[in-house]
Amino acid sequence: MGATCNMRVFVLLALFALGVQASDKVICYYGSWAVWRPGDGKFDVEDIDPFLCTHLVFGFAGLSNHTWTIEVLDPWNELCPSDSELGNNCAFDRFTALKDINPELKTILAVGGWNEGSEDYSAMAMDPEKRKTFIESSVELVRKHNFDGLDVDWEYPAARGGDPEDKENFVTLLKEFRARFDTFSPPLLLSSALSPGKPTIADGYDVLGLVETLDMLNVMGYDYHGTWENFTHHNAPLCGHYLDEDVLQYFNIEFTVQYYLSLGVPKEKMVLGIPTYGRCFTLDDIEDHGVYAPAHKPGPAGPYIKIPGTLGDNEICERIRDDSTCEIVHDPTLHEPYFYCSSDKIWCGFDDEDSVYLKARYAKNVGLAGVMVWTIDTDDFRPNCYKEKFHLISNMKRALAKEPGEDMVVCPKYFTTPEPTTTPEPTTTTPEPTTTTPEPTTTTPEPTTTTPEPPTTTPEPTTTTPEPPTTTPEPKSTTGVTTPKPITTTRNPALRPDCTNHVDGTTFSHEDCNKYWVCVNGYGVLEMCAPGTLYDPNLTSCNWEDHVDTSSCNLWLCEVDNTYYPHADCDKYYWCYNGEPHLEVCPNGLFWNQYILQCDVPVSVDTSGCNVP
Repeated sequence: MGATCNMRVFVLLALFALGVQASDKVICYYGSWAVWRPGDGKFDVEDIDPFLCTHLVFGFAGLSNHTWTIEVLDPWNELCPSDSELGNNCAFDRFTALKDINPELKTILAVGGWNEGSEDYSAMAMDPEKRKTFIESSVELVRKHNFDGLDVDWEYPAARGGDPEDKENFVTLLKEFRARFDTFSPPLLLSSALSPGKPTIADGYDVLGLVETLDMLNVMGYDYHGTWENFTHHNAPLCGHYLDEDVLQYFNIEFTVQYYLSLGVPKEKMVLGIPTYGRCFTLDDIEDHGVYAPAHKPGPAGPYIKIPGTLGDNEICERIRDDSTCEIVHDPTLHEPYFYCSSDKIWCGFDDEDSVYLKARYAKNVGLAGVMVWTIDTDDFRPNCYKEKFHLISNMKRALAKEPGEDMVVCPKYFTTPEPTTTPEPTTTTPEPTTTTPEPTTTTPEPTTTTPEPPTTTPEPTTTTPEPPTTTPEPKSTTGVTTPKPITTTRNPALRPDCTNHVDGTTFSHEDCNKYWVCVNGYGVLEMCAPGTLYDPNLTSCNWEDHVDTSSCNLWLCEVDNTYYPHADCDKYYWCYNGEPHLEVCPNGLFWNQYILQCDVPVSVDTSGCNVP
């Protein structure tokens, strides 16, 4: 008994030494497929520092649409030979055995994730017998392998093939999980990773029902922008950008957090997700490299995770270190950096040591429960770029170790956000982002030995809310000082042509290479070229792909699975998987909304660029 007590004292001391207070959660997701990455990207259970995070989440298990039980997706890696004839590496048991080193650690199994989709979870959640089967099988798997709970990552209810009833059924599922988990002593933990997008939140989540059942609401503060768009923008902006328009005004961390709080989420249950990866594009023109620059292709894949359009931070730091053509930019209207390289025209918005520190401080100052990291295996864990392992996560912990103070980031109010009912007024001090562009090093960069504290005195931000610009304006002076104009590009929507003075059969180019407008009875109708052909303005008809100049139109590619593109008809869209586009139809009279990548009510969709059925 004495040895056990001494071990617990040592663990608590170790936690404080590494810069996290006992009340602050640091929830780290582990992508188990990282074990199959090549070279220095390979990350196995033993690469995890058991004192780095307060909670470790093993991703992912799945859902069988045959038996409706929880499903082990990689039995060779995750199970032991004694569990299954397919088992070999025992990753589940090795993962939970990290608690033998740090008894304060909590280990959780995640089920779902993006690749699992939504349809099967929708079918399971609406059926009482299927729900019971799924819950009982989950309890059996969690307890068999000594997990402390389950993280239900349904992405997303009422979207991606789900049904409107998912909003209610998701809460029913979680209530039944909660009742079953509470039969154990101590109760099993129940959490969920939640969307940051306002439309998805509104359509898919009964937020008060989630609050009632979940121990932790892990809000994904990332994937606001990516290669599903045809312009550059940051993956995880803390604040909105002054050129954000329409629904894109909601695509930032501050809005997401305040929106959840306004819906009744208690601060002590909300955990802010921070990414250790960036979203990357290939610029159409290397000379146009600011936010909203045209970029119709994903950035090239990195050497480790090998996903076009995405680089882990371990890949990013090595890329900047080794490629002398790369330039890091600190846009004065963003708190996060991006880089671009002339060698291959890549543009990548990412988080560095300073931006993750600011985000963790934001969580601390707002009073949230802590931070969540996606993922531990894409930090610089070896390390190859810094003198400490897990440099980004360590900086998050340094931010959490400080008491709440006068360093709250105040975002410029380019548009109106909902006022939360339980959030105090923030202080009016805000760190001023650096506007210098550091040269990338050609040798291993030195880490900062201490995280610089954001300045505690800055001018008051303006309190007026300017109208979203319709052309590329000069940046607004939001901090009382003159800021240089960032390089930006406004978006040009696909406008339906005016056919009133044109004969039937007259054609016009569309912004997408495989579409064109044709005049019929004085009205522009959107048509699509046959597979393998694109619209050729010189012929005013479709032509073979290799005969068409695509420099001035969007050439949609399916290089990245789970990418979505609009169809000529408003109620249809294309879903890329297995390298091919697959035609999908929105249910129940909904229309495809390319801004939020899901079917939406018609009144929320701009139908000027598609055919209304």
